[in-house]
Amino acid sequence: MGIYLNPGNDGFRRAIRSEIYVDKTGLIARTNKYLDTEQQFICVSRPRRFGKSMALNMLAAYYSCGCDSRELFTGLKIERDQAFEEHLNQYNVIALNMQQFLIRAKKQAVTDYLEQVVIRELCEAYGELFSEQETILAAALEKIYAQTNKKFIFLIDEWDCVMRERQESEDLQKMYLDFLQNLLKDQPYVALAYMTGILPVKKYGQHSALNMFWEFSMIDQGFFEEYTGFTETEVAALCERYDMDFKETGSWYDGYQLTRFPHVYNPKSVVEAMHRHRFSNYWASTETYDALKIYMDMDFDGLRGDIVQMLGGERVKVNTSGFQNDMRNFRTKDDVLTLLIHLGYLGYDTETKEAFIPNREIIEEFENAMSVGGWSEVMRILQASEKLLEDTLRCDGESVAAGLDRAHTEVASILTYNDENSLGCAIGLAYYSARKDYKIIRELPTGRGFADVVFLPLPTTGKPAIVIELKVNQPADTALSQIKDRRYTQALEGYAGEILLVGISYDRDNENKTHSCVIEKMVVGEIG
Repeated sequence: MGIYLNPGNDGFRRAIRSEIYVDKTGLIARTNKYLDTEQQFICVSRPRRFGKSMALNMLAAYYSCGCDSRELFTGLKIERDQAFEEHLNQYNVIALNMQQFLIRAKKQAVTDYLEQVVIRELCEAYGELFSEQETILAAALEKIYAQTNKKFIFLIDEWDCVMRERQESEDLQKMYLDFLQNLLKDQPYVALAYMTGILPVKKYGQHSALNMFWEFSMIDQGFFEEYTGFTETEVAALCERYDMDFKETGSWYDGYQLTRFPHVYNPKSVVEAMHRHRFSNYWASTETYDALKIYMDMDFDGLRGDIVQMLGGERVKVNTSGFQNDMRNFRTKDDVLTLLIHLGYLGYDTETKEAFIPNREIIEEFENAMSVGGWSEVMRILQASEKLLEDTLRCDGESVAAGLDRAHTEVASILTYNDENSLGCAIGLAYYSARKDYKIIRELPTGRGFADVVFLPLPTTGKPAIVIELKVNQPADTALSQIKDRRYTQALEGYAGEILLVGISYDRDNENKTHSCVIEKMVVGEIG
């Protein structure tokens, strides 16, 4: 076994010996299908903490010749696959962590350093097949393959670190991409190339040096969805095992919505929560909020408004097609929002092409980023939201209306506030602190229309459910009557207990543009 050539199975062994291991070996069945095919080049990009390196360790353990990994896969999903025996430990694997090469190269060109150390290791195994003076990795591999007829599998981690950490150097980026193209494209010695990173393949106008790669990103994970994070079934099993509340786990770490798996959880944070038996923001332990603030503060028209809408629980349309897949070339707010999707700060709905803040953990990151300046008006709304919720729970409609008046004054410069939809967004922002105790649902289907905003209490909070109906230029009593007449409370299937019915009106034509609010309390039995 080597460092780069056939690194063996130690990394995967550590994973399966860990207290929490979630079986993702079904990924191997996928990669087996594309060995030596037109689809043999795969680039899977995901945020940090989403198990990219663990997946590469698993693939290295399975494919690397020179070790016996059969025992490690005993009882796991891949063992039941028909192709399991055929490919187990049958390939030369070259594993490259580009982050390490970038750090170690120092003043030397990163690709020169990479070729130097990998060729040195190839010499130890195959030195008799090529000249000791060979300095081009692709040339050495060509000669090895010509003599042995044994193909290589390339596993490349942090493939995009040059784009992320050398943002100012276009020349270095192009040189690096050309190196990868020469190493992999149209080379007979390649059986599979599996790259992971945060960003998809870098674009240069109409040209891409790596256009042979089949890309799977947070915009569209395709058939790699199941392996992107933890699924709902996997998290439910962990919650049962560790006696953790499943619904609260979802409010903290769920929200990455994919096509076949509408509930995908941040795996690193779920594991931390289970180990520590405590829900918290574990994202902050691996990345500072400064990175998020840089992009939030970019001066693109409409960006601040979109962020405020998402903080209020809304979704915003995003055109992801123009993003250049780097962290420097931004032309529109859509480019910034697309980057935040790739970084994991936003979820993305492929069907509707909408972005949103996925969960409570990420909401806290936005709050942290806003707290250090530039978002004072929004922070004042968030800080006042605790009192607004208290006033609501006390059924103090007059104080609620006054609080909404103040929130509207703060947000008026950012949000257009002319209809019930924009009013709903402002309400979501004004009740920001309620997310700690409630699941907030906009436009909940009721069978006889849609309830504008519903607050469903999380387990153990002891708080009542809240149903809010919004009206513009109509009395708040009309909103309250609609909740009753259309029996919106019947949509809270399975809920028993106290429900607050809240009618809120905004008088757009009044000179002072004031709100009014009426609140009634009701108690329901088991509904089903």
